[in-house]
Amino acid sequence: MRAVCGRDSKASVRNACFGCPQTALFSHLSVEDRIPADHPLRTIQGLVNPILAALSPRFQAMYSRMGRPSIPPERLLRALLLQILFTIRSERHLMEQPNHNLLFRWFAG
Repeated sequence: MRAVCGRDSKASVRNACFGCPQTALFSHLSVEDRIPADHPLRTIQGLVNPILAALSPRFQAMYSRMGRPSIPPERLLRALLLQILFTIRSERHLMEQPNHNLLFRWFAG
């Protein structure tokens, strides 16, 4: 029997392909849907977005078109803002947060 991904699926009674991601099985909500509408970071994001959009052309002019692409400065500034707001003491802990906290992943982009 062929699975949705096109692989042969003989390993399960329900014809599931063990190599296929099944994110819909565990959650059908997007990250955007998981953040409450009245969360304070939504208000902050509304203030930050236009400011970073206005600064984006300046950032583009500063970065080289050659070489390895950089992390967008807007994303770094969002992460630093989260570090300040949530009193995260080190950059190492700040970089671990998106792995554990959907709110951080949502805000930083």
